[in-house]
Amino acid sequence: MKLILTNEVSGLGAPGDVVEVKDGYGRNYLIPRGFAIRWSRGGEKQIESIKKARDAREIRDLGTAKEVAGQLGALRVKLATRAGDSGRLFGSVTTGDVADAVKAAGGPILDRRRIEIVNPIKSLGSHKVSVKLHPEVSASIDVEVIAG
Repeated sequence: MKLILTNEVSGLGAPGDVVEVKDGYGRNYLIPRGFAIRWSRGGEKQIESIKKARDAREIRDLGTAKEVAGQLGALRVKLATRAGDSGRLFGSVTTGDVADAVKAAGGPILDRRRIEIVNPIKSLGSHKVSVKLHPEVSASIDVEVIAG
């Protein structure tokens, strides 16, 4: 099945890429979740607009990505959230929460889709979060979750 990706799918490609996948994967996962659309001649015209939108929000080059990684490494991010007496959170910290906390701490504006939380953050304390800034550059952020 030939598809046009509308969102970044790890291991498959970036928005605007035309990929060939197995029928079940495309029909049951990618298309229903809005990660891709079926390839067609009309869809081929949409690739340009998808790539322009991606370029507008993507970090331009490797040098800029390394500069942003340096900013993130020096940043102290505190995230206030509701927690119980035992230190467990009501819910968990999402990538959107981390992006907002980085922005509030004076850091660069990050796309929440680039933030990767390996283990769900469900307790108070210090946690490591990684940010994929560029295919070759990844940064690590220390997020201090406090009761608020």
